[in-house]
Amino acid sequence: MPAPSGFAYRQRGDGSVVITHNGRAAATLRGARAAQFIGEAEAGDPQEVMARWTGNYRRGNERTARDHPRNRH
Repeated sequence: MPAPSGFAYRQRGDGSVVITHNGRAAATLRGARAAQFIGEAEAGDPQEVMARWTGNYRRGNERTARDHPRNRH
């Protein structure tokens, strides 16, 4: 699976964080969640962190999971 790309974030003056994907707003975090996100983004790979926080981290593996013997009916 390719590494996530196209994400960016901007911290606002009120402490909230807006995460964008390819220029479109994907998530807005406020309060403790925003602070936790900033800490994770600065400590690790920001692209992967933003993909996880927006829920956009499962792209590409749905077919593989569907074809797994455990998921066949």
